[in-house]
Amino acid sequence: MKKIIIAIDGFSSCGKSTIAKQLAAQIGYTYIDTGAMYRALALFCQQHNVDVNQPQQVVQQLPHISIAFTQTPQGQHVTLNNQDVEHLIRTLEIGNLASQVSTIKQVRQFLVKQQQLMGQQKGIVMDGRDIGSVVFPNAELKLFITASDQVRANRRFLELQQKGLNPNFQDVLKDVQDRDFRDTHRQESPLTQTPDAILIDNSNLNMQQQQQLVLNLYNQKIQQLYGGNR
Repeated sequence: MKKIIIAIDGFSSCGKSTIAKQLAAQIGYTYIDTGAMYRALALFCQQHNVDVNQPQQVVQQLPHISIAFTQTPQGQHVTLNNQDVEHLIRTLEIGNLASQVSTIKQVRQFLVKQQQLMGQQKGIVMDGRDIGSVVFPNAELKLFITASDQVRANRRFLELQQKGLNPNFQDVLKDVQDRDFRDTHRQESPLTQTPDAILIDNSNLNMQQQQQLVLNLYNQKIQQLYGGNR
């Protein structure tokens, strides 16, 4: 079976992880959530009172951090130093901290090396901010996902409510906008759409429409590369 690397980049709260996870399941690929890796690292900093505004403090901790993925009955979970932290990393606070540590050059280098190792055998769907531009610039299929900040903030707002939290919509919107600014303006590996990435604005797409579109793009790429021989 011919396998490729699928790189999915885009803004926060635009559903990249959902798209990547479902596509991987449909085509039998491995899904890798790079955002979870940054969140796990941010959680480590929080748990060990490391000031994320002091890059050197964060860098000093990197040798003590081990991040991996495990399969559970509930799906793929991220582990931090062999502890399942899937639910601990999904808060707004950790998301904000992750956005901050992701601006540190050595942090990105540390995690990019791990991500590249995960893709050596191909057959992966990886989502993040710099997958198509830095981690796998030669990925056979690159997608760039976006949506309006209001739509993304509302999605995040509803997600937090479903988790039993009581968020303020304006706070969530500001967080989305702040993360957009940091992601696109950071010096190290800023979020950018590469020329060969296919832009998908899912502001007005439902889940089914979105997944069918992405699956079609995958099938078209396989047809283009291998003539449909998988």
